[in-house]
Amino acid sequence: MTQTTPPLPRRIGTALARWLDSSAGAALDNDDRRIDWLRTLPFIALHLACVAVIWVGVSGFAVATAVLLYVVRMFAITGFYHRYFSHRAFRASRTVQFVFAAIGASSVQRGPLWWAAHHRNHHRHADGELDPHSPVRRGFLWSHVGWFLTPRGFRTDWSMIRDLARYPELRLLDRFDILMPVVLAVALYGLGHYLGRAYPQLATSGMQLVVWGFCISTVVLFHATFMINSLAHRFGSRRFGTHDASRNNWLLALITFGEGWHNNHHRFPGAARQGLHWWEFDMTYYGLSVLSWLGLVHDLRPFPVNLRSAPGPDLPGPDLEGGLP
Repeated sequence: MTQTTPPLPRRIGTALARWLDSSAGAALDNDDRRIDWLRTLPFIALHLACVAVIWVGVSGFAVATAVLLYVVRMFAITGFYHRYFSHRAFRASRTVQFVFAAIGASSVQRGPLWWAAHHRNHHRHADGELDPHSPVRRGFLWSHVGWFLTPRGFRTDWSMIRDLARYPELRLLDRFDILMPVVLAVALYGLGHYLGRAYPQLATSGMQLVVWGFCISTVVLFHATFMINSLAHRFGSRRFGTHDASRNNWLLALITFGEGWHNNHHRFPGAARQGLHWWEFDMTYYGLSVLSWLGLVHDLRPFPVNLRSAPGPDLPGPDLEGGLP
């Protein structure tokens, strides 16, 4: 069936509505892989906004804020969006679940339901024709940024996240995925404006904190996360003979707090720990261990000992339909 392209004014109106409410507008063809440029404009604008550093300048406080927000949000993405929501590698209370979902949502990587649904599909079809972002199938640019800028990529596959969809607060974050980024940007502007007046020796301002703490930090976080899709299936070593092209890459592991041990992860996706040896730095697991000691998370799923020595093939992760506590 041929899909009719709506008139330009209607497409603009739908794109604007979807910037605010991701569920707005009629459902699009699931197989549509063209770039939706209208809906992609905020993503492009965020990159361009980094150039504003020329006008707002730099301060030690602004750079420290950018680094801190990179660390906190990277942990929320790797520890919770990935290992918790996508793979149920540990358990957490509903409150802790929501707090880290909200922090992850401030990373502008959409809501936890969207993220988990696409990642579960990635593991279900790893490097196959139905893998949403395989570099083996469609190259670097598609796997790095192209796949999530399409109508198909914007869609949430609800069939993959029935266990998560029963939480209305998670559905809210998913539907209004612009909410937490706006809250963060406004908070940074307010903090910078206050500090600029109360503590001029810090040499910061509202716009400076927005540019460094939100725009630059977020864009760096974007591409660090995306490199696991685009590079960790191309460059590195393979400890296990998995049915996909996943590889271990120490540099990516440093940048993404342990996600670069990607071949380990594809061997057993349900493990809370991805670095299997003392020299395989996995800061996300260390952070989860601290939260476990504090009683905020529990039942960290270990990597099965019998799979560490076996060369493969990979095994499926835990059942994803069982629900969360």
